[in-house]
Amino acid sequence: MLDINKIRADFPILSKKVNGKPLVYFDNGATSQKPQVVIDAISKYYQEINANIHRGVHTLSQLATDAYEASRGKIQNHINAKFAHEVLFTSGTTHGINLVTNGFASILKPGDEVLVSALEHHSNIVPWQMLCEKTGAILRVIPMNQEGELIMSEYDKLLSDKTKVVTVNHISNALGTVNPIKYMIDEAHKFGAAVLIDGAQAVPHLKPDVQELDCDFYAFSGHKMCGPTGTGILYGKEAWLNKLPPYQGGGEMIKEVTFEKTTYAELPHKFEAGTPNIAGGIVLGTAVDYMNEIGFENIQNQELELLRYGTQRLLEIEGLKIFGTAKEKTSVISFNIEGIHPYDIGTIIDKLGIAVRTGHHCAQPIMNFFCIPGTIRASFAFYNTKEEIDVMVEAVKKAQLMLS
Repeated sequence: MLDINKIRADFPILSKKVNGKPLVYFDNGATSQKPQVVIDAISKYYQEINANIHRGVHTLSQLATDAYEASRGKIQNHINAKFAHEVLFTSGTTHGINLVTNGFASILKPGDEVLVSALEHHSNIVPWQMLCEKTGAILRVIPMNQEGELIMSEYDKLLSDKTKVVTVNHISNALGTVNPIKYMIDEAHKFGAAVLIDGAQAVPHLKPDVQELDCDFYAFSGHKMCGPTGTGILYGKEAWLNKLPPYQGGGEMIKEVTFEKTTYAELPHKFEAGTPNIAGGIVLGTAVDYMNEIGFENIQNQELELLRYGTQRLLEIEGLKIFGTAKEKTSVISFNIEGIHPYDIGTIIDKLGIAVRTGHHCAQPIMNFFCIPGTIRASFAFYNTKEEIDVMVEAVKKAQLMLS
């Protein structure tokens, strides 16, 4: 069992008041809060070892380089990558996905097919649309059902020898659905397709094992798992990363430059042009350490209990409908109240100190499927409590009375 009071004390912002009320932070799907150990690690880097990496013989540069590469090693172990050079530092999930789509621009041909799911965030739709427009490939959509689950029988029908890439999120940011990615990866590989998993919403809740999954690419952001903003990871199998061309040109990603020809550095530096977010990369390792210390089994148990309790309490409200009722689901509840715009509910409960997300959550195709403008999304983290859920439920009831 987690000592929630002790954990909450690790997060300075959780003691903050908003509009004179104690903060209830239920927007963890957008970004998580940061523990003091992460905040301190950022300050420590700039105070003690701030220097550019990989380029200097002086002591600070070597210290910064060692810390940065140690963080890469931590993340390699965390996701069980085979090699450290399969772990690329990025600015976030979006950066990682765009890196891959840019590489596939030299591989895809007219008539090739890319399968994307109906549950995707815009960041895992738009780059593939741009790629298809550039190459003449065709984008096909894996459909979903009313529960917010992908329809696997339809997925099976879509797969063919024309399928070159399958891209799907591990967990839906809008609905909380946990997708059957192991099955999807295995089936795609039967046709020789590469598979990219958008893990942005998964890594706060679980430890992905990229070798067990056998995915070709796995992208995620640091800021959703207690790390700094502007940080992320793209895992790629060594063979694929060697096959793809560099995403950006510049310093660090080169082996030799002349005006006649440039040769590229070995992995991972081939994809890490320029000065990176050094502090962020180092401190992402600190965040991974922090979450592993708490334990992902403990995190999952706490969050699933919050999901169960929050669902039960919210359904007590007359006229409330939850969107996303998949059998496999994480701690996200998207809901609306009949006759009331989600933005209006969100605005009123903010006055009571409650932070939720309203709108389409960068997942407009999902909202179009349900014929709604958006939802109110409450997304819970391991540091949240049932008492906070009670506060939110009472606030939603109050907003409903005001707006009816």
